[in-house]
Parts: sequence; structure tokens; C-alpha cells
Amino acid sequence: MGSAVTAAPLRKPDWIRVKAPTSRGYAATRNLMRESGLHTVCEEAACPNIGECWAQGHATVMILGDVCTRACAFCNVATGKPRAVDPFEPANVAHSVARLGLAHVVVTSVDRDDLADGGAAHFVAVIEAIRAESPQTTIEVLTPDFLRKRGALEAVVDAGPDVFNHNVETVPRLYPRIRPGARYFHSLRLLERAAERNPRLFTKSGLMAGLGEERAELLQVMDDMRSAGVEFLTIGQYLQPTPRHAAVDRYVPPAEFDGLRDAALGKGFLLAACSPLTRSSYHAGDDFARLRTAREAAARTV
Repeated sequence: MGSAVTAAPLRKPDWIRVKAPTSRGYAATRNLMRESGLHTVCEEAACPNIGECWAQGHATVMILGDVCTRACAFCNVATGKPRAVDPFEPANVAHSVARLGLAHVVVTSVDRDDLADGGAAHFVAVIEAIRAESPQTTIEVLTPDFLRKRGALEAVVDAGPDVFNHNVETVPRLYPRIRPGARYFHSLRLLERAAERNPRLFTKSGLMAGLGEERAELLQVMDDMRSAGVEFLTIGQYLQPTPRHAAVDRYVPPAEFDGLRDAALGKGFLLAACSPLTRSSYHAGDDFARLRTAREAAARTV
């Protein structure tokens, strides 16, 4: 994970502060996750938006357990030897989606390098279970990179999710420090292959700001993503989960995020969500509707 932080952490500016969750809706969503035995990236990654999202009955389900085989310097998910895959998890996820009445659901996972297919078959089972119980619900998958797992991506894409999301996370220069178990160009190619295999699929990726990247590097990553066919970009402020994780280099002002959004739209992204609190699944349902509308509008202008 990166060396321990020795310098005093930066003080959080007002624009990144959120209130502790206290609503009844939040409690109801939390209780449902507990009853179903499900994990959420909202909790495991200490997402600052958990109060807002759970109050509305929205949660990003994290399948394949809560222990990751990678040790990225930005991520708060536990690292170690994962437990066996839960064969009842697809049904439990589908039941929870139905009980919450979700119009759109995001399904993500830890990295499972210990599995022959990286967990792809489990993603397929979850997608199929949701389709069977809630056929009206649109499904977004936020997958790991399936590094060296032949056929894994194809299996997930062929299962028919509506959105394929895989986060590039940061600029290539920072990969050895921030995302040492991953490969930048492999992640780009994964997104490109998903779009090639199913042109109707919406492709999406995300970046963190405030890790020491330069604006020019972010703009180059945008170009790389567009070359790979990515249509939807999210950029949010990196927040240090614990003192053991990578330190925040700086807090990026909201005006800079506005500039990044404008730059992304200028480069041809159909949609760009860029703000300090933006996360991959934040407002995902609303964004999916906007993304679909944007693609239809773009098709009419061709």
C-alpha cells in the first residue's frame, strides 16, 4: 500500500464536507443490506455520499465478498485472502433490488485474482438474477480489470448489462504508486473491447483528482478514453481513507472541476460528471437517463 504518511494531512475545505447520515431512509437501506447479508462499496470505500444515496434507497452492491486481492494505495477495502464465493449472493442481490424498487442498480466487486475467471461468472449470475426478478431495472456493472483472465470480459458483456463501467482511476505516471497491481493500457483496452463487443452498451470510466496529477495529464487520459470509445466520464476528489493510504496532494476547487467537465464535453464525451463529491455510482440512475438521451440526440445529428 504506500509508505505511511508523515506530514500533517491537509485541512478539508468547506466544499468537501458532508453531514453524518441520520435519516430514516438511510437506516432502512442499511437494515436491508444487513438482512440480505450484502456488502456495499458505499460502506467499504467510505463514500462521502452514503447519507444522501441511502436516504433515497440507492446503494452500490459489492459482490464477491469484502476482501480484495489487490492493495491499491487509494482504496479502503480490506486486502487479503478472500472467502469462498457465496452461491446465494445473486438471489440476495436480486431480492434487495426488488425490495428497494430500483430503476437502476450498480453492481461492483472487489478484485478476485484468485479466481480463474476473476469472478466474471458471478457477475453474470447476478445480472441474470436481477433481470429475472426486476426486468424493468437497468443494470450498470463496475468491474475490476480481469487482468490475465481470458474470456472474462466477454462473459460479462454478453450477459447484457446496460452500462459497462471500469475506472482508470488516475493518470499513468501515478500507477506504480497508486494502482500498482493494474496496468493503464490494459484498463483502456478493456473499455474499448467492451464497446467493440456490444456497440449498444454504454461505456463509462472514472478518475480521481488530487493525487498529484497535472491538468495536462488528465486531458491526455480523456483523449485516451475517447480513443477507446468511452462515452461517460466521472471525476471526483480523492479523499484519504486512513493515514496508511496515499495522502491528498491537494483539494481541487469546484471551479477546476467545472473546467474539466467542459474540457471533457469538448472532447466528445456524451456526459461528464465532475465535482468534488462525484463518485462512479453517484446519481448513476439519473445519469443513465441523461446518457441515453444524449446518445439519441447525437444519433439524430449524424
